[in-house]
Amino acid sequence: MIDDTTEPAAGSRNIPALLADLRSRKQSRTVRLTGSPGGTLHLRDGLVVAMETPAAPNVESLLLRSGRITEEAWSAVCAADTTHDRLAEELVAQELVGAGELEIISLSALFDAAFALSLSRPEGWEVTEPVPVLYRNAGITPERLVTEISRRTGLLAGGPGSVAEFARTRMQLAAPAQLPGAVGALPARHQDVLANTDGRRTPRDIAFALGRGLFAVMLDLRRLLALGLVQPTAPLTPQRPSTATRTPSAPVPAPPAAVPLPRRLPGRNAPTPAPAPPATGAP
Repeated sequence: MIDDTTEPAAGSRNIPALLADLRSRKQSRTVRLTGSPGGTLHLRDGLVVAMETPAAPNVESLLLRSGRITEEAWSAVCAADTTHDRLAEELVAQELVGAGELEIISLSALFDAAFALSLSRPEGWEVTEPVPVLYRNAGITPERLVTEISRRTGLLAGGPGSVAEFARTRMQLAAPAQLPGAVGALPARHQDVLANTDGRRTPRDIAFALGRGLFAVMLDLRRLLALGLVQPTAPLTPQRPSTATRTPSAPVPAPPAAVPLPRRLPGRNAPTPAPAPPATGAP
């Protein structure tokens, strides 16, 4: 139970404000987000050390789905730490993954989950005492998280639909007859994405299948879209100019000038150029 002296300010209107409040008081807390997809944020001494959401692979998924460690090895690690409070230390101690590599994977999962969570608006949140979570990093400030989310969203912008719509769109091969000749020249990671593009999987599904981050898979799919090798199963809705600013927790760059904006000619709607009234005495 969190006492009144440490409870976050009631004025926290959104997640960035909440994290800033916890950061200013160096709180160690877990924040549970409700909504679709929802998720969990973990803070230690005011810094964000981990995020988890069904929308992106966590550290465990990245290690297992990529084949970095086996299911048997993971079970042994969990058995050695039944509280799940020292999973990172056990992974390193059992020499299943190096300390530096695990730190990179931990940060990658953190940023990827933050990006995935920024694509939808949470319905609410609950702040609790800290719960165990697998991580190995010194922690990230809320400001750095917002900056990185904005950078990633900007890199994926520019398509026919919003980044959020793209993340939940099923993808299919565009020209199967041309694939054999085109695939050979592609990097291995692109070939893996193509092999998992079957018309039923979204970028999220492909990320989980490959044990890779959602953002990285979406970048590869954007490239494959540009090459004409994949396509959405249904047309994406043309992006409106306001789409880029719909996520309050992660402001993104303004859309490019090529995006059509509502046309408004100077003076066209002003009252001064209106036609003169009829002459006095007219019928």
